[in-house]
Order: sequence, then structure tokens, then C-alpha cells
Amino acid sequence: MTTNHVIASWCYIISALLDAVDGHAARYFNQGTKFGAMLDQLTDRVGTMCLLATLCIFYPSYSFWFQLSMAIDISCHWIYLHTSLLQGKTSHKFIDMSENPIMRVYYTNRIVLFVMCAGNEAFYAALYLLYFTEGPTFIGMSLFRLVMYLSAPIAFVKSAISLLHGYISCINLSIIDVKEREKCVKTN
Repeated sequence: MTTNHVIASWCYIISALLDAVDGHAARYFNQGTKFGAMLDQLTDRVGTMCLLATLCIFYPSYSFWFQLSMAIDISCHWIYLHTSLLQGKTSHKFIDMSENPIMRVYYTNRIVLFVMCAGNEAFYAALYLLYFTEGPTFIGMSLFRLVMYLSAPIAFVKSAISLLHGYISCINLSIIDVKEREKCVKTN
């Protein structure tokens, strides 16, 4: 990633496209599994973390913000997925309609989910590409810079949604803990 932006970009794009295809294929063929859901989350996080670590090298004055983004992304997604499994959900994307309205829209509207994920990736990818080149010009502006400006608000909202993942998960996990303690007290 630090030396060959063309190969790295193509690998990243292909990885993102395959990530989108594998989820649809698993659902279409009714082959979704908990292992697949966990592997999907893990590979998503690893790919993004590698990109963010590279951005820390390229833009050292912004390292804190990239590291904060990494911490939010990893911790909030991990606790959300883990809590979903403890609740007995078949997928972290299964939302009870009585749950948080933002999460309901995020996970039930495929267009919203796609725009949020693609916009987040586009923001970091544009920052990455801008380190090497401005790219083609579009309406008098570098295409990569235009993508960065347009996708920045989406990346910030996606981080806020990740924080919401973490918040909801902490509440749900505490409910699980309380129920388990009550059950323990009743049996003793």
C-alpha cells in the first residue's frame, strides 16, 4: 500500500466488490452462517484498518483521527456482533422492529447501508489516492478530491452510527447480564 497505489487500489476495489457479492450469494442460496457473518466482519475490519494504518503514515498530523476511527470501528462492531450472537440473533443485521429507529433504517434499507459503507470506503480511498496523485480532472477539480469532499460527511455519519452500535450493544449486554444474574439468584 505504501509503494504501489495502482495495485493496492485494484486489490482494495476487488475486495470490496467480492465482499458485496458474497453476502448476496449467501442470502440467495440460503447459505448464511454465523461463521460467515463473523468472517465478513473480520475481513471488513482488517482491510479498512490496513488502509487507515497507511493513512497514518501518509498524513502523520491526522494520525490521532485515523486511530480514533480504527478504535471506534473495531470496538463498536465487535461488541455489536458479539451481543447479537449472545441474544441468539441469526445475524447482526437482524433488527427487531422495536429497536432503535436509526439502526432499523441502517440495516433494513439496503440503499442506506450501501451508501454508508461505500461512502466511508470512498472517503478513505480518496485520501489514499490523493497522497499519490490528484487523478483526472472533473468540472475543474481533481476527481479524487471531489470524491473526498462528497464522501467525508458520509464517513463522519458512519462513525456516529458505529458509536450507536456500541451504545446499543452495551445496553443490550447489560440487559443480558441482569437477566443471567436474576436467573442465578432464583436457582440458588
